[in-house]
Amino acid sequence: MSPDERRQLIHRLERPLSDRLPVDAVHRTRRGWLGLMIGGTLVLIPWIVYLSFALPDVYLVHDWTATWVGFDLLLLALMAATVVFGLLRRQVMLLTAFATGMLLICDAWFDLMTAGPRDFLVSELTATVADLPLAAILITGTLRLFRFSAIRMWLLEPHTPLWRLPLLP
Repeated sequence: MSPDERRQLIHRLERPLSDRLPVDAVHRTRRGWLGLMIGGTLVLIPWIVYLSFALPDVYLVHDWTATWVGFDLLLLALMAATVVFGLLRRQVMLLTAFATGMLLICDAWFDLMTAGPRDFLVSELTATVADLPLAAILITGTLRLFRFSAIRMWLLEPHTPLWRLPLLP
């Protein structure tokens, strides 16, 4: 069988989404999430403008230790989950790896933005040697694995960009 014939057979044998979920429920859910994200985006713009004028440049932070230890514990939990799910070869690893990469970017940003003059060099070194390279590996690796899975499940042609993959078939 050619790849085209296999793909057509898979589409003929595929259980329709309407068998699993009523079509109007799918559309309502999609419209609900889309409306929520549009609303959140529109509210966030004036909020950012407001914060840029209202927040002080210098602020005494309470619970500084709890904030950073809590953030690092969350990062540790996501890294450990990524390792465990990776060893078990579970698809959910894609979510934990991507989230870990994003938290590493946030860690680098806040380390650099909150570092004092004596600590800036260490923060800069940590960001450039550890946080950002590991984040790049996790995020690009996740996207490659996701794309490979989509190609393997015949949801995507080889060499087709990942953003062409529909949310629901």
